[in-house]
Amino acid sequence: MAGTRLKVLVVDDMRNMRLTLSGIIEDHGYDVTGVEDGYEAIDAAKETVFDLIFMDIKMPGINGVQTFREIKKISPESVVVMMTGFAVEDLVKEALEEGAFAAIYKPFDVDKVLTLVKSVLKTVLILVVDDRSSDREILSEILRDQGYRVVEVADGNEALQAVITRHYDIIFMDIKLPGKHGVAVFEEIKAIDPEVRAIFITGFVLEDSIKQALDAGAYPVAFKPFEVEKILALVKQMSAEKST
Repeated sequence: MAGTRLKVLVVDDMRNMRLTLSGIIEDHGYDVTGVEDGYEAIDAAKETVFDLIFMDIKMPGINGVQTFREIKKISPESVVVMMTGFAVEDLVKEALEEGAFAAIYKPFDVDKVLTLVKSVLKTVLILVVDDRSSDREILSEILRDQGYRVVEVADGNEALQAVITRHYDIIFMDIKLPGKHGVAVFEEIKAIDPEVRAIFITGFVLEDSIKQALDAGAYPVAFKPFEVEKILALVKQMSAEKST
């Protein structure tokens, strides 16, 4: 599971440019999909979760910045790199201010393209599982502000579906979930992806549940309300272990 190939989407209405960039990335072992406009890109993002999207800014029908906004609603964890061969600094600035990762200019600098792809591979991907939307959003925002890629789900079934399709470096798992206990969900997740690691979160002092969580292989439990420094220290520690 940890070896799942990076999924990349290339969006460019110029066929030669699209095929050239797709070929460069594909030749280095990544899974690449190419589409020719923003509408196709939005449809593709609904079907597949892409780790990285190269998005042309100037396209007919719907430009790259507009497409970027729609895709971020569908897949906020996708890293988006804007591409342009024109002097459209206002659009580039707009995209970067709204969360685009970077901008590259045509003709492509192959080394820069591959550096961007590799940097996404190194970015820690985190799954936050919590049925309370306010707690889920607070924790996700804390993590995103530190540059981590974050996916949010509300219950155990959604968490299981998420880990079937991709590897998450860290999972924040609420202990008390509707329907199925967080520890039970984590044990099912470990059967799918044995390398996954979890930090359990709770607003209650449930000694038996905490012992269960630690026995199942969790890191120290984090209590609500969240202590930001403690949360970030745990993630930093686990991220450092990932890279060694």
